Amino acid sequence: MEDTLPCSYSPLPNGPPTIEGPLDKRRPRKKATLIIFSGLLLLLALFVAITVGDYRNSHNVHENENDEALLATSEPSSVSIPSEQVHSVSRGVSAGVSEKSNRVFADHNAISYPWNNSMLSWQRTSFHFQPEKNWMNDPNGPMFYKGWYHFFYQYNPNGAVWGDIVWGHAVSTDLIHWLHLPLAMVADQWYDINGVWTGSATVLPNGEVVMLYTGSTNESVQVQNLAYPANLSDPLLINWVKYSDNPVLLPPPGINKNDFRDPTTAWYTSDGKWKFAIGSRVNTTGITLVYHTKDFKSYERLDGLLHSVPDTGMWECVDFYPVSKMAGKGLDTSVTGPGVKHVMKTSLDNDRQDYYALGIYDEKTDTWVPDNPNIGIGIRYDYGMFYASKTFYDEQKERRVLWGWIGESDSEFADMKKGWASVQGIPRTVLLDTKTGSNLLQWPVEEVDSLRLSGKEFDKVEVKAGSVVPLDIVSATQLDIVAEFELDKEALERTAQSNVEFSCGNSRGAAQRGALGPFGLLILADESLSEQTPVYFYIAKGTDGNLTTFFCVDQSRSSEATDVNKQIHGGYVPVLKDEKLSVRLLVDHSIVESFVQGGRTCITSRIYPTKAIYGAARLFLFNNATEATVTTSLKIWQMNSAFIHPFRAK
Repeated sequence: MEDTLPCSYSPLPNGPPTIEGPLDKRRPRKKATLIIFSGLLLLLALFVAITVGDYRNSHNVHENENDEALLATSEPSSVSIPSEQVHSVSRGVSAGVSEKSNRVFADHNAISYPWNNSMLSWQRTSFHFQPEKNWMNDPNGPMFYKGWYHFFYQYNPNGAVWGDIVWGHAVSTDLIHWLHLPLAMVADQWYDINGVWTGSATVLPNGEVVMLYTGSTNESVQVQNLAYPANLSDPLLINWVKYSDNPVLLPPPGINKNDFRDPTTAWYTSDGKWKFAIGSRVNTTGITLVYHTKDFKSYERLDGLLHSVPDTGMWECVDFYPVSKMAGKGLDTSVTGPGVKHVMKTSLDNDRQDYYALGIYDEKTDTWVPDNPNIGIGIRYDYGMFYASKTFYDEQKERRVLWGWIGESDSEFADMKKGWASVQGIPRTVLLDTKTGSNLLQWPVEEVDSLRLSGKEFDKVEVKAGSVVPLDIVSATQLDIVAEFELDKEALERTAQSNVEFSCGNSRGAAQRGALGPFGLLILADESLSEQTPVYFYIAKGTDGNLTTFFCVDQSRSSEATDVNKQIHGGYVPVLKDEKLSVRLLVDHSIVESFVQGGRTCITSRIYPTKAIYGAARLFLFNNATEATVTTSLKIWQMNSAFIHPFRAK
């Protein structure tokens, strides 16, 4: 039985109006753009680099001659248990969107930790994008327009939990320093009164900008709506207009009213039409519906599906874009041809993870065929806290840029106490890995390097099996770390078959010792290692002598708090012959982003220490392997804070 919309809905417009129709209704802004430009320049000029405090760090090497290394024997410290409990509240599922509260505590009530203001203030990031306060989730409509990067995001202006969702808006000239602008769109129409949800921007060849977004109606039905800038001459695009005949798309027959959301950026095809995809499901099969349009007001659904995978549930925040098989540059969303692969990406509502697959798109037949049909949707963008991601093509630097939402993994009690929740990841460039041909490379945008302050090198530090080595640096809470690891070749050759069934999530973390791992760094650790977060490689050797490499983040000892996620994240890393093991870490207070082997594997972690904060945070190398010595070379930079300032209307 197909779902139908309530009869109170207005019908769609009759006939295809021209794109110029509603755009002619734009009203010029009353505030002069020059005032905003001048104000921003003044604020940027006044921005002063933060200073970081020195602290004492020991140079001693701790060695353990027993079977267990120091970090392997340390257990999470006990804490006094307060009487207050954290009660889980479900938000989102009944409305047909992902569960936005922390699923770690969904089935039980955790004991709340007695957070104080000092601990909670430390958690706020310094160079990741986040609003001044309240809740944020999915990235929306990122684009480059007249010299400015625009970023829109799901935002609750009324609290630090999901709900009352509108569109926040910020602009930047470099994707790092941001100016918060007034809200772009609020929930003020019957077709989006229950939420202005996720959408995408399409910049037309003539410079027009159209925004398709999902609205939750007064009857909680998901519909697609059109919006556009009120004044295209305003490079900041402060004012937005909703199309007078919204909604432009209703759930089609056979699709549940709560399973029809998140339109992609549109791509232009040789038949003179724009096409885009929308996520949905049929029973437990995740699907992508495809529509085409000439004017963004009249639409037709194409036969068939762009892709579907059984037993994956609802597909939301779908993304579809080309990557070059040869050039090291990004491609405009409409590019096709023999030198191109297309990425199909979805966010799975079932497990709140982002997955992608590579394949070939035929725009004449509207078919996309995955390179490897056996993997379904296949490869993880990120093995940690990274969801609802969206890309855009940056024409200024000819690159494809990826945004991803980094949620919280503490309790909502803690979020409400600190007054904010969630951040966005550092924007990443996305390229095809031409060496493997089977995966993407994700890497922080080059502009983040401008935040580097003083740097320190450690050349060929030898870390013996079962040892922990402190690294003498100024501060350990805002860092950019580039590290390379080399294993003792003799140990590699003499090591017998090891645990080829290893997986990060099912292991005992950094305490699970093997002949060739774990080894890596202890980040956000205190001097006694009672709080520590190992980020590490683990190598398994098969009976054929081949090595399988994993990269993991172990949060089991990351905090003494009782109401935070302490899971172990990670996965397989493709490592080619004669490649050194390498990782880049961006440490920003409660966030650590790990980019392994040039970005073939990524892990984003939320970490909430209670003691390893401010000047008490330390950084260590460790090697918990039983046989191999590891030689490590590192370059570590202290990181400046980004300039993220609210817009102040005059």
